[in-house]
Formats: sequence, C-alpha cells, structure tokens
Amino acid sequence: MTAAQRPLAGRVALVTGAGQGIGRAIAERLAHDGATVAVNDIEHDARVDSVVAATGGVAAPADVSDREAVFAQVDDLARTVGPVDVLVLNHAYMTMGALVDHDLDDWWRVVDTNLGGAFHLIQAVLPGMLRARFGRIVIVSSEWGVTGWPQATAYAASKAGLISLTKTLGRELAPQGVIVNAVAPGVIDSPQLEVDARAAGVTREHIVAEYAQGIPMRRVGRPDEIAATVALLADPRVAAFVGQVLQVNGGSTRSRA
Repeated sequence: MTAAQRPLAGRVALVTGAGQGIGRAIAERLAHDGATVAVNDIEHDARVDSVVAATGGVAAPADVSDREAVFAQVDDLARTVGPVDVLVLNHAYMTMGALVDHDLDDWWRVVDTNLGGAFHLIQAVLPGMLRARFGRIVIVSSEWGVTGWPQATAYAASKAGLISLTKTLGRELAPQGVIVNAVAPGVIDSPQLEVDARAAGVTREHIVAEYAQGIPMRRVGRPDEIAATVALLADPRVAAFVGQVLQVNGGSTRSRA
C-alpha cells in the first residue's frame, strides 16, 4: 500500500473500549491505515487478544476510571511502542432506569467512566502530544448526548459533557497541533442494543426494528461506518475539523451540536 493509503503509518493509536463492537471496528480500521494500535478494555481477555491478533497491535487493558491505571498504561505504551499520537475515546458504561430510582453509586460509575475516564486519558497523553506538536483526539459521544434520552439520564449527561469537552479542547489545543473532535453515533448495531432491549423488556431484534422506523435511512448504523468517520478525524492530513461533532445517525438528528 502507498503512503496515501496508510496515513497513520508510524503512528501509535490508543483505542479504548476496543474489545468489541464499535471499538473493535475502529481498532481494525486504524490498523488498516497503518497505525500500531493499543487495544484497551477493562480486562485483558479473549476478546482483547482477538482484536490484537486482527490488528497486529498490543493489549492495553485498564479501567479508564482508575487514574493511576490510566497513567501507568500510557507510560508503559511510551516505553514499548512509543508515545500515543492518536487517542480514540470509545469506552462507555451505561445502565437504564428512571432517575428517581437511580442508585447513587451507579450514577457516579457512569459519569466517572464515560466523562472522568476521558479526562484521565487526555491528561495522560497530552504531554507527549504537546512535545511533538502533533496529536489527534477523537471522542465518541452519542446522539443521546445531543438530544437526551428517557431512562438514560446519567449516560446522556456524561455524553453531553464529552461534547462540551470536545468543543473546549478543540479551541484550547489546536494552536499547539493537537486536534480534538467528536463523533456522535446514532443507533448502531453493537452490543449496546442488548442493554436497550433488556431495559425495554423486548428482544434485540424487536428493538432494532423499532429504532429503524425512527431513522430516515430506515436502518441502524454499522460499526464500520463509525470507524470510517473516526479514521477521517484521525488522519494527519485533515486538520480543518476542530472541535466538531460529526453526527453519524442516518438522519435521525439534524440539529447543530
């Protein structure tokens, strides 16, 4: 493949939540584009090993809500494969239920994982990016972070926080060569749909069909479509997107974010 076909050759990409679904698709796409991919998930299990084998990357397990574990992981990557050039924040934890019944500890677990984990990871990789005057940070938010969603208050609030983080860091870091953007997926054919189905008391097939009816494209999205969008924002040749939120949702949400 030519250099143009491998725009991330020589770069190290850390992808969180990469053991399955959207994260796996992102890891595979960035590896295809030439990156050495560090495959993160909360545990080092068979799923992580499968993604490592598929990408030729390295395992980088850590609980992203654990600040010490995150910094140790980033330091270890710098020693073994090099500083992180591309950070893709795809990790997520979600539960659904009425706000009045939401357990306090679980509320904070959602926020500490989704929003707090992003804070820890960005702080960990930024010194290396700033020294190099190069970096790409792609934050995976959610359509629900734009619109909100009943029974998903903590999740939607944490994802909305990620959108604000994207806009703020986009302005703050672009002058120093670190470009920050976000992707806000709509309904994607991923394991997350199983959580939605359980909360609704229906089958996965039923919830997919129900969601599809509300999407102008009349189908839910695919993980590879999110991966392609992330790859665009990670491309060193693309720097004019700054603090943007690309909504990949088949037309279900068309408002500005």
